[in-house]
Amino acid sequence: MIGDDVKIGPYTVIDDGAVIGDGTVIEAFARLTSYVKIGRGCHIYDGVILGQPPQDHDFGGETSYVAIDDDVVLREGVTIHRATGDGLATGVGRGSILMEGCHLGHNARVGKYCTLTNKVGLSGHAQLGDYVVVGGLAGFHQFVRVGSYAMVGGMAKIVMDVPPYSLVDGNPASMYGLNAVGLKRRGFSQTQRSRIKAIYKTLFESAANLEDGLALIEERYGSDGFAKEIAAFVGNSRRGVYHWRQSVSRRRGGKK
Repeated sequence: MIGDDVKIGPYTVIDDGAVIGDGTVIEAFARLTSYVKIGRGCHIYDGVILGQPPQDHDFGGETSYVAIDDDVVLREGVTIHRATGDGLATGVGRGSILMEGCHLGHNARVGKYCTLTNKVGLSGHAQLGDYVVVGGLAGFHQFVRVGSYAMVGGMAKIVMDVPPYSLVDGNPASMYGLNAVGLKRRGFSQTQRSRIKAIYKTLFESAANLEDGLALIEERYGSDGFAKEIAAFVGNSRRGVYHWRQSVSRRRGGKK
């Protein structure tokens, strides 16, 4: 089903069953299979391929999807595969932009208003929260999570979870503190940024381990929204989380 005021460029192939929202623009040489659902006001650039089967040995031909929310921009050569699991979807949230050559593996999820620069790759089941920024050529292991408002540097290798509001970079990657510039641009006040920083210092520097750190956060910050979000993210991690690089150096006896 193709909505109103949709523009489709030459040599683009759209299979029966695909859903394209009103006002979306699809440039030349794109390929959309029957399992693609695109919202309104999106812009799909040349050579984008959406909805091919996942690169997953567990995939058995079940009906699954690629779901793109409203106002998403997919630049040249972006590829997004269907999910593994009947009725499930690989998805991109409202207002996000995936720049040239990005790839989302099966069951990956990009939140709202994220920016993925050139050739970022998300393996299967990787999850990005809202307002995440990722530098070019960064790669994400299966099942890793990135918290909202975090930034991941270019060419980083991400094999553990990236806490919300943090700045992570490198190969091997480390947490270098807060995504201070990004938070300021998103309207977080100095008081809010200082509070988030204090919560992380409590978590990583005031306790011998994460379990004790989580208990300290609950004791010191109670119902604080930032503390609850950080504690929930860290407490639910399956792959472990990146620690503040300063605290790692301190524990190893290095310079802060």
